[in-house]
Amino acid sequence: MGFNLKQKLRRSSDALAGKLDRLFGGESIEDADMEEAEEILLGSDLGWELTEEVINELPGKVKKSGLSWKEALAEILIENVPVPAFETVEAKPCVTVVVGVNGAGKTTTIARLAARLQKGNEKVLLACADTFRAAAAEQLAIWSEKLCTALLTQLPGSDAAAVAFDAVKRGQSRHYDSVIIDTAGRLPNKKGLLDELAKIYRVCGKAMESAPHEVLLVLDGTVGQNAKAQAEQFMKAVPITGLVVTKLDGTARGGSVLAMASELNIPVKYIGVGEGSDDLLDFDLKSYVHALLCMEEADG
Repeated sequence: MGFNLKQKLRRSSDALAGKLDRLFGGESIEDADMEEAEEILLGSDLGWELTEEVINELPGKVKKSGLSWKEALAEILIENVPVPAFETVEAKPCVTVVVGVNGAGKTTTIARLAARLQKGNEKVLLACADTFRAAAAEQLAIWSEKLCTALLTQLPGSDAAAVAFDAVKRGQSRHYDSVIIDTAGRLPNKKGLLDELAKIYRVCGKAMESAPHEVLLVLDGTVGQNAKAQAEQFMKAVPITGLVVTKLDGTARGGSVLAMASELNIPVKYIGVGEGSDDLLDFDLKSYVHALLCMEEADG
């Protein structure tokens, strides 16, 4: 997944694997240790559901299988997290709507996705359907200039859904490979915002049958499990197809990625692990779990 993923997740692996290492003191597990292990798992933001699975299964799995506690824990985590079914979208343009609260890293994520697609020789159109904040269009304009990517914006206060409609139509008429639509990110307990997102989704489908092909929800990894409540609000408005979890290099809450994927039953598509242009990575469950547990396989 990333040649230095273990290094990027160091704070999270210290909070999880480092503490469990000290608790178990080797490869064996004593039943008496499990109460403290539960605190460590919850402390790393693994969530109640996954923590309960681990507590119930880990001691028996280690005894029966002969695996080390790390190997057994890795297997349990991997078995309980949904993995995306990658379907190749044949449609052109492929329309992606990106949602999430302000400050989660939405605009940066859009720019990095555009950069990746352009590296693959795709023609990309960015559209700012966040007409609530003038700064949103300005931020996207800076990125589009840096990347030499086409950008569609409207005046502040314009109808956000109309921007999305125009973007999809322009994507079709000018033969773009991908259209990526940014949306407003006010806190998702605002009914008006959720209604607006639902309208954007519907209007994309009117502009092009089957669109949008992807709805990505960007979550701030430093917020950890608290982002789950945000996610549930967005899920009421639009069908989320994948999660993007950002800022994971700056937090000890890396376990929350697994918790959110498991509890929301939505696959993680990408993770953000730094400020660099290459720090948006495809999420690979096995590599992530191994890095989180500081296992050698993470480098393979």
